[in-house]
Order: sequence, then C-alpha cells, then structure tokens
Amino acid sequence: MASAREEKHMQAFELPHIIRQQPRSGKPYFEFLRVPDLSMGVYQLLVGDTDIQSPHTEDEVYYVVEGKAKIKVADEERDVRPGSVIFVEKKVPHRFHSIEEDLIVLVFFAPAEYSKKPSILKGV
Repeated sequence: MASAREEKHMQAFELPHIIRQQPRSGKPYFEFLRVPDLSMGVYQLLVGDTDIQSPHTEDEVYYVVEGKAKIKVADEERDVRPGSVIFVEKKVPHRFHSIEEDLIVLVFFAPAEYSKKPSILKGV
C-alpha cells in the first residue's frame, strides 16, 4: 500500500469503463486524466449533433474508437472511422461534422487542456 508521501507513477484506465462514464457527465467531453503535460478525455457526438468546439491553446490528438464522420481542420477535410488518428495543431479551427454513426473519440491534449490559456480566461 502506498503511503501519502509516495508518488504515483502510473494511472491505469479501462476504455470501456470510461466510455460508459462519459454520458453521466452530461457533456459531450469527459476528461478522465489531467497532469501538467497531458490531459485525456472521451468525446462523444451522436448522429445529428453539432460539434461546437473552438480552437484550443494546446496541440491535440484524436483517436476514433467508434463511429463514422468527417473532420475539418483549417481548410483540410477527411473521413474518420474507427482507428483514425488525427493531429490538430494548437489554435487551428477544427470540428467534426456529417456524423453518419455515433462518434466516440479518445482525445489527448499536450500540455493539459487549457493550461496555455490566459489565466483570466480559464474555465470559460
């Protein structure tokens, strides 16, 4: 058993469990890991949903777990499906659209999401 002074060097998660937790959050995005240099979450968009995200102040990687849609990043567009991995550079406009099948995406931010946002705007 770890004492209060010992650092945890590992956090482990089971993706099916996290996917089941996401709808309970009441939001499309459910963050499950946050450390200074990285954050991770699950993003879910249903057929007919509109992706209203705006550019982030951190680099981002999407891994599509389930579903079919399109993603537009700046002026580039492509289809996404299970197994698609998309890198989006910080401050670049992007969104998912034309969702054909409910979309579940594993999201990685580096550094942690909003950690580069000016402090007066954090939480906005």
